[in-house]
Amino acid sequence: MKASRIAAVGAVAASAVVVLSSPALAHVSVQPEGQAAKGGYATVNFKVPNERDNASTTKLEVTFPADHPLSSAMPAPVPGWDAKVTKAELDKPLEVHGNKVTEAVSKITWTATGKGVEPGFFQKFPVSVGALPEDTDELVFKAVQTYSNDEVVRWIEVPQEGEEEPEHPAPVLGLSAAEDDHHGSSGAEDDADDDAGAEDASDDASAAAANTTADSGDSGTSDTTARVLGVVGIVVGAAGVAYGVLAGRRRGNA
Repeated sequence: MKASRIAAVGAVAASAVVVLSSPALAHVSVQPEGQAAKGGYATVNFKVPNERDNASTTKLEVTFPADHPLSSAMPAPVPGWDAKVTKAELDKPLEVHGNKVTEAVSKITWTATGKGVEPGFFQKFPVSVGALPEDTDELVFKAVQTYSNDEVVRWIEVPQEGEEEPEHPAPVLGLSAAEDDHHGSSGAEDDADDDAGAEDASDDASAAAANTTADSGDSGTSDTTARVLGVVGIVVGAAGVAYGVLAGRRRGNA
């Protein structure tokens, strides 16, 4: 019994050593910044981890889906990397915003100009893409990762629903439901509402100014009337005093 227990404990310990010494289970993936809505545009990040402890990742090639071609793909500058966008002619032209597009992005290749992605690190490669298709729920981007020791890992296996994840799964971008407006017309409507509010405020200000002017005119008229009445009162009072003096003199002479 004691011997069997010792053997079992030894087996568990050996398994733990194997698990801890094996490389982390990570792979090339793609995620949007925010949402990737059908029919719209989005910025997506291709995340590349380094799975080796003795080599750096020096190159990444991402193939764009041919069954749902994208007319626009603009990579953001990444320090220490050069990006090259490759396009291909389409068998069937796309219609984007009323314009026919005859070519689409087929691949983007990033090549390190320095050390690349060193062991223990990962790198994100942002790309602005669109217009996203409306007839699918996801896009598959097959990727090829090259290391400084010339090792190549192909992340090209398409995951299947209901099955275990393959050993080298391809990056998959999930698409959300289409938005009512892909280009921010709601923002334009908000601007229009703001302009209308500004016009109303301007009208109110004009009306207030007119009322102030009218009140000022009425006040001026009242002041003028009071002044005229005051002068008339002084004149009448002075005339009364003069009349009284003359009347007294006449009585004294008599």
